[in-house]
Amino acid sequence: MSDIKRIEPGPRMTQAVVHGGTVYLAGQIASPGADVATQTRDILANVDRLLAEAGSSKSRVLQAVIWLASMDDFAEMNAVWDAWVDPANTPARATGESRLATPDFKVEIIITAAVG
Repeated sequence: MSDIKRIEPGPRMTQAVVHGGTVYLAGQIASPGADVATQTRDILANVDRLLAEAGSSKSRVLQAVIWLASMDDFAEMNAVWDAWVDPANTPARATGESRLATPDFKVEIIITAAVG
């Protein structure tokens, strides 16, 4: 049986869980109130940090699920995503519109990646 490693555990959720060679990130959000591009950049910086702590990187991302408060922000979010993602190792990805925790949040990103 593989060990489970929890990174930044809290009373409600853990920011990242590593098990069986895979790291699962909780939905990542940024400081509320900023525009979509700024929130996306901040989220992806946090994704980089959590993946590094788990022993992974953006080139090892298997899947990304992106929630936008409004699909009107799709192009703006994609411009930041396209500058960040490893073009040789793009993940499976889905993007949808959803009401997020508060109206100040414009984007939330969930990442699953291979470790190693």
